[in-house]
Amino acid sequence: MSVTVDGDKTVSVPQRVRRLLRGPRPEAVPAVVGAACTVVGLIDIAAGVFPRFRHSRMHTLAEVLPGALGPFAAALSLSAGVLLLLLAHGLKRHKRRAWRAAVVLLLAGAVAQFAYRHSIVGVLVSLTLCCLLVHHRDQFRALPDPRSRWRALANFVLLGASSLALGLVIVSVHPGRVVGDPSIADRLQHVLYGLFGIEGPVDYAGRTSWTVAYSLGALGLLTAVTTIYLAFRPEHPAARLTEDDESRLRALLATHGGRDSLGHFALRRDKAVVFSPSGKAAVCYRVVSGVMLAGGDPIGDVEAWPGAIERFMDEAKAHSWTPAVMGCSERGGEVWTRETGLTALELGDEAVVDVADFSLAGRAMRNVRQMVGRIERNGYETRVRRARDIGATELERIRRAAADWRGTDTERGFSMALGRIGDPADGDCVIATAHLPGSGDGPHGDLKAVLHFVPWGRDGMSLELMRRDRSADPGMNELLIVASLQAAGKLGVARVSLNFAMFRSALARGERLGAGPVLRCWRGLLIFLSRWFQIESLYKFNAKFRPRWEPRFVVFRTSRDLPRIGIAAMQAEGFVNFSLPRPFRSRAQRPCGHTLRSAPEHGVHAA
Repeated sequence: MSVTVDGDKTVSVPQRVRRLLRGPRPEAVPAVVGAACTVVGLIDIAAGVFPRFRHSRMHTLAEVLPGALGPFAAALSLSAGVLLLLLAHGLKRHKRRAWRAAVVLLLAGAVAQFAYRHSIVGVLVSLTLCCLLVHHRDQFRALPDPRSRWRALANFVLLGASSLALGLVIVSVHPGRVVGDPSIADRLQHVLYGLFGIEGPVDYAGRTSWTVAYSLGALGLLTAVTTIYLAFRPEHPAARLTEDDESRLRALLATHGGRDSLGHFALRRDKAVVFSPSGKAAVCYRVVSGVMLAGGDPIGDVEAWPGAIERFMDEAKAHSWTPAVMGCSERGGEVWTRETGLTALELGDEAVVDVADFSLAGRAMRNVRQMVGRIERNGYETRVRRARDIGATELERIRRAAADWRGTDTERGFSMALGRIGDPADGDCVIATAHLPGSGDGPHGDLKAVLHFVPWGRDGMSLELMRRDRSADPGMNELLIVASLQAAGKLGVARVSLNFAMFRSALARGERLGAGPVLRCWRGLLIFLSRWFQIESLYKFNAKFRPRWEPRFVVFRTSRDLPRIGIAAMQAEGFVNFSLPRPFRSRAQRPCGHTLRSAPEHGVHAA
């Protein structure tokens, strides 16, 4: 930008000055308003709780007038403040319903500030913020998030605990008006009774008892009303893949599935999908904690990817979700960044083995060769078959064994997991099993380990899970991977995608001779984190098979979003679980799948 001075001189204007001249961006208003609502909410709470904060000479005179709101206004101010704190996050996310509720509450807060505290400043602050909300109402158009009724119980527990803590403050901030010397137990009992509208054991002089009673009753009523509202409001469950969506995706994969080894994982039925206007491309995603997570590259014709990506971004904007892509390829990352202006960061590498180049011969494969030979001498046998070629009884046994051998109670997987074994629609999947003849006394007979591969186009397959019996000999995963690679040619498979190794390049460069101190520190941190996430073990396990490494990327909007995206991704993959215990979960929350590709011999899964 430049300006003309004296008719002929052109002077450039720095970017920071241009921003000051334009004023705040409209899209930044919700964040400012959300922060302001937090401040106003705290002021309202303070006005309703602390006597020194609210008392004034005008208040003393007004309290004795007929029709004065008195203690009721304190309760109103307290309730409005708590609700504004609850709504602040929704306002920052552009939520329309939060905007409507905030406008009403700010007006109620202004009335309470004037009627009880008689603070002109407090009234002006509330009304100014209300006017700002009304003026920028077009910025608050976001639709509701997916939700279920378990949030009613969460609200009851969290808001109930907060009301109890705040109630103790209310009961204790009137030391000069308390009759006698009630104990902590008496105060707690008074709060519990007061939340239900019942008079407790603590007594106060003057009208203070009414103020405390109204305030506690307001907190109890607020907890009850919000819980009832959340319990009986219409549900907006998380979107699921419909039969029609799945059919359209399978048609796209049949034509274009060879481009991305993660393509078949788009058929997870706990994902939603948006299609391009032409229907020739699609992006599958799941919403986790306000983050719209897509996995892998878009499905379908590359020429139609921009249309699907645009629909994805429109959906994120409509709900004020944070867009992110996990594990896309280099080509996919280029299209995403070009079409959306997002940023890409290398996340790790995918190990891909070309079947024609694989061999157990040579010094580099000595350890794998010796391990496989030892296991075979112990009597283990392997079978590698398409899922459609396995009988229903045996398939059910494999499915049950895979579930029983899962290393954790939490189902894991999102971007690189299908979430099911032996579905009739997945007949092209490949299942490799290890058996020990003569050991059929266990619940799963002689079955000792299972590998499950999904199709990667017409000539490839991608590893989905690895499970083994803990009592089996070590090396079951190596045995089955070698058996799968050796049988791949007969199945028409030319390439096999193995595990995804996070930060593989950093680990590899950090262990080389001459690596700098920064790289060595980064590698040391990754090794430390490997105690929980098996980062190093997956890299070393993959490297045994001499694969070629294909980089994978995470695509995001700004660096500020990375912590939130990271937590959401860990939730989606099953590493972090913020849900309620299993008996209290809604059906939509319960896991529907099996696992992500697991770390060898540990039962811990890749990210």
